[in-house]
Amino acid sequence: MSPELVELALRKQRLQMRSAAQRDALIQHASTFTPLLRGVDRIADGIHWARNNAPIVSGIAIFLLVVRPRATLRWARRGWLGWQLVRRARNLIP
Repeated sequence: MSPELVELALRKQRLQMRSAAQRDALIQHASTFTPLLRGVDRIADGIHWARNNAPIVSGIAIFLLVVRPRATLRWARRGWLGWQLVRRARNLIP
């Protein structure tokens, strides 16, 4: 084997080892975000469930509006403000 090919093979091996070390470091650093990402996934699953079960959600909302109107309206206002905040945040992100 020529010395150039040996040097290229050694360089390739060093790059592969450095890449593996960087990959391990990235996995270790990203693991700190796991609880946050799990929470986001749970929220997304809840929204997906609510969209698929709209009649149930509407029935519960009407029941709560009849039983506890003030509390329901207070939570509805908070939900509306949260939804508006999310919409505005989406518009800021290109």
